[in-house]
Amino acid sequence: MPGENQPVAGAANMAPGVVPPARIAIGIATRGRCDILREVLREIRGQTRQPDRILICHTVRDDIAGLDRSADVELLVSPPGLPLQRNAILDRLEDCDAVLFLDDDFLMAPHYTAATLDAMRADPTIVVTTGDIIADGVRGPGLEPATGRAMIAAERNMPKNQGVLTAWHGYGCNMAVRLDVARRHGIRFDERLLLHAWSEDVDFTRRLGRYGRIVKLRGARGVHLGTKQGHGPGDRLGYSQVANPVYLFQKGSYGLAPAMRSVGRSVAANLLRSMWSESYVDRRGRLRGNARAMADIVRGRLAPERILEL
Repeated sequence: MPGENQPVAGAANMAPGVVPPARIAIGIATRGRCDILREVLREIRGQTRQPDRILICHTVRDDIAGLDRSADVELLVSPPGLPLQRNAILDRLEDCDAVLFLDDDFLMAPHYTAATLDAMRADPTIVVTTGDIIADGVRGPGLEPATGRAMIAAERNMPKNQGVLTAWHGYGCNMAVRLDVARRHGIRFDERLLLHAWSEDVDFTRRLGRYGRIVKLRGARGVHLGTKQGHGPGDRLGYSQVANPVYLFQKGSYGLAPAMRSVGRSVAANLLRSMWSESYVDRRGRLRGNARAMADIVRGRLAPERILEL
């Protein structure tokens, strides 16, 4: 298996006769972030290559309060949960060749959509692309939209296409998928990975990666604001940090070593920081969830769905 961020290599098992993508949709699953969502839509409308469709899947009407419901935005409703909402988007894309999934707090640089389509057209073995992130607010208290826009503006004179690198998986806040491959092999988001669905992006894109290349596009730039609004107590997320990688290892999406690294990093961070937790992270709640999942492993009861019991 190629390492992450290495020059792309061949993919011998790619199905022949793949049609170069002509129509691309943007799909956004949202919940409880209507103010930030409006900022994201503003950046989408500034793309040099406009998407052919924009689909927003919400859970209740408050998720889309104040949204400009112009003709270019299609609204879907689904039960809450990232895989459920993203599958609802997939079900509406019969007329599109590719879909770019964005988090509802991801701001794209103007050439993002164009760079994605250019890469997929140039190389039919690419099945998943993910962008090159200028800054990721999820690793801190989060970024304001104005800050994200300033970061993007500072790179305005960078060339549109800056190279293609191999990636191990797509990053869920910004990843594009070649839809004919997903349809042909029946690949959908795993709805057992509930709510925030820790590692759903790894599972989905690694399964697609069996049929072609997963790449990072240096020319598809953006800022992940990492907005903390809409996140609940940490217990459920902490459970998923352990349960989901173990479940995905059992399923075959994760190797043992990556699964253990993912669990180890999460537990170590929560343990070390629980005494002096960041104000924007419920470390003690996450640690309780980690412990609950480990106890369930010992008891033989581990399952992603058990987060609903916390």
